[in-house]
This record gives sequence, structure tokens and C-alpha cells, in this order.
Amino acid sequence: MAEKRPVQVILVDDHTVVRAGFRMLLAVADGIEVVAEAGRGEAAFLLYQEWQPDVVVIDLSMPGIGGLETIRRLVSRFRQAKILVFSIHDESIYVRRALAAGAKGYISKNAAPDLLVEAIQAIAAGHAYIEVGLLKNQALACAELDCQVLVAALSTREFDVFRLLAKGLTPQKAAYELCLSYKTVANYTTQVKQKLRISTLAELVQVAKLSGVLKD
Repeated sequence: MAEKRPVQVILVDDHTVVRAGFRMLLAVADGIEVVAEAGRGEAAFLLYQEWQPDVVVIDLSMPGIGGLETIRRLVSRFRQAKILVFSIHDESIYVRRALAAGAKGYISKNAAPDLLVEAIQAIAAGHAYIEVGLLKNQALACAELDCQVLVAALSTREFDVFRLLAKGLTPQKAAYELCLSYKTVANYTTQVKQKLRISTLAELVQVAKLSGVLKD
């Protein structure tokens, strides 16, 4: 049986000593490999193009375009990008702005070292990860991010069916809207439910609301 490939990580922090500390910490963690480092967001963007890593660990306070803009650009260019913010800032305003920019997780540099490893592994697996205590409505924030990850995995046609069903259209009306057969839409509906890990229309609507596809 082939050995599982380690989670590949790019570290982005403008302090060389800090990056060295992160690298040493992750070097002793099972299943994680730091493949590249950057001190600015502009360099991180180019390194992402080259390596296509599983997770980007990024600070917010950096020269140049800064951490938030780097996150926004990475997610805009590479929809699959999974970004973990690791910052000295532990105020909720920074957390929310980072998540709004497209980050999948946020932990503070004051957190226990093991938390960095745990967060990287969780985000690589497709989950959201926010350090406990950084947000008041922690459960809701994680639910929103998890739903966004699941919805992002839908194909274009699956997303079209998902969106119309969430708006209240029946499968028959969705089929007419998309110029597809009812059977095809029914098959897409089954696939959507499987990918979103749901079984009912009510759950589908809830996922649409949490992911931001459907507004209250």
C-alpha cells in the first residue's frame, strides 16, 4: 500500500525567525511538509502557482499588499485554496475580515503550538478551524465555513440545481429552467444531497443560507 502524501504547506510571514520557528515545529509533526516560504503576499501568490499546496499558513501584518489582500487574491485566482491565518491579532474584527476574505481558519500566535498542527490538518481535510474564544458565535461561524467548503465542491450543473431548489423550485420547474430532463435533474439532486451530506429539502435550504447562496 502506497504511503500517504504529507500535507504540503506554504508559510507566509515577513519575519524570517518566526518562519524558522514554524518550520521547526511542523518538521516534527507527522504528515506535514513545509514546501516553501514567503515574506510577502506577492511572493506567496507566485509560490502558490508553482506548488499548489494543500494549505497556506499566513500572517496578516506584512509589507506590500498585506495578508488580507493576499488571501482575497489567492481565493479569487485559486478557488481551491485553503488558507489558515496565524496572527498575533486575536480581536474578532480581524478574524471576521480574514474569513470574509476567504480564509478557512484562524488561530492566534498566542495559542498552544499543537493547535497549529491541528488546524492545518483540519483545513487540509476540508474543514473550517477557528481557535476557541476568538468569535462569540463560534458554532455558527464554523457551520458557515463548512457549508461554503461543501458547496464549493459542487460541479457547475450541480450548483445550478442546488440554487434553484433552494429558491423553492420543484425538480420539474428546475428542469424546465435549465433545459434538462426531469430524470437528469433528479440525478443531480441526489448527487447534491450526497455531496452536502443532507437528506431533506429543508436541510438543503439551511445549507444555502449558511453558505450565503440564499439570503434570509
